[in-house]
Amino acid sequence: MRQLLRIRDARVFLFGWSVSVFGDWAIFIALGVWIKDLTDSNSAAGLVFFALALPSLLSPLAGLLVDRLSRRKVMIATYSVESVMVLSLLFVHDRGDAWIIYAVAAFYGAAGTLAAAARSAFMTVILPRDLLGEANGLFQTVREGLRLIAPLVGAAIYASVGGGAVAVLDSLSFVAVVISLLLLKVDEPRFAREEHHFIEELLAGARHIARTLPLRQIVVATGLCLLFVGFSETVIFAVIDQGLDRSTSFFGVLSSLQGVGAIAGGVTAARVLRRVGDVKLVGFGMGLFAVGELSFVSSSLPLVLVGIAVAGAGIAWFIVGFATAIQLRSPARLQGRVAGAAETLIGTPQTVSIAVGAALVTVIDYRLLTASSCLVTAGTGIYLLSRRAVRPADVADEPALAA
Repeated sequence: MRQLLRIRDARVFLFGWSVSVFGDWAIFIALGVWIKDLTDSNSAAGLVFFALALPSLLSPLAGLLVDRLSRRKVMIATYSVESVMVLSLLFVHDRGDAWIIYAVAAFYGAAGTLAAAARSAFMTVILPRDLLGEANGLFQTVREGLRLIAPLVGAAIYASVGGGAVAVLDSLSFVAVVISLLLLKVDEPRFAREEHHFIEELLAGARHIARTLPLRQIVVATGLCLLFVGFSETVIFAVIDQGLDRSTSFFGVLSSLQGVGAIAGGVTAARVLRRVGDVKLVGFGMGLFAVGELSFVSSSLPLVLVGIAVAGAGIAWFIVGFATAIQLRSPARLQGRVAGAAETLIGTPQTVSIAVGAALVTVIDYRLLTASSCLVTAGTGIYLLSRRAVRPADVADEPALAA
């Protein structure tokens, strides 16, 4: 980590990004609570998170844009517009203004999709290849650490001053990351376009995944895994209510413990990555998640608390392995489109799984849903762990630098 932080641009970008993530976590909780207060409806509050997630389906388009333009300029423009758009929440006063919150949430989700693709690709420019795993682990650790603090701050500001104040805080956090990007001293390469038809350009990332064996293995296994893991988004409330006999507010405790586990996973991910490689790190992450989630069939509070922390560590290992695989196994000109294609290929099954899980939990014992999810997750993890290691250097690159 010391070697990573010796790089000036990495330090500056990490600081600005961390401030922005703090604002993200603070506003997310405020948006849901705000809608709940305005409408007194749980389903209306839940639609906020649907609005945030839905734009991820546009990931391939976001990836294409990222590969055509300067990644830094894309982030500067995106974060700048977000800093202004979020201030529209200052005009929310009563139930009739709830549409503004939904509109901001949807825009937030779309902008976040674009910024995430640009950030993933940009890291390959400011960092040497051998430090990408370390960087992804550090960014994941910081993200989960802020997740423990920022929602509490956001909720406190909302309760004492109102949602408008949280919006101002979030706006300032975007200003901080824009300033950090402006202070960077990196020169980005320019890329020549090899595909000259829109559809070919759009599908280039998916084609690269299909013909790159390790990426194909990771994406296919993850898609199958998330087709069942999404059950846990609904099952967790049944665990709290029926299994642990606790109120819904206990979800905050479990979420915090998952965050603690994720921090531990982020800290250790780079070390494990260097030893076993990206494919196996994702496999081990799935295995840890399956072991941790299996505790949900128990009514033992200590076991569930330990289990959700273990699951959190597994999620961190998965995220670091997945992100690093995309960065190391994709040519520079395709970084955005590969990230966008991968997000769509794994995000769609997860979205379907969440919806199906919400329906099934009303007619099937949540412990059976948990067991099925654990079985599939463990199976996909074992599949990845059994694959032959292929070093990123063995994968042919396709440089297309413009003169």
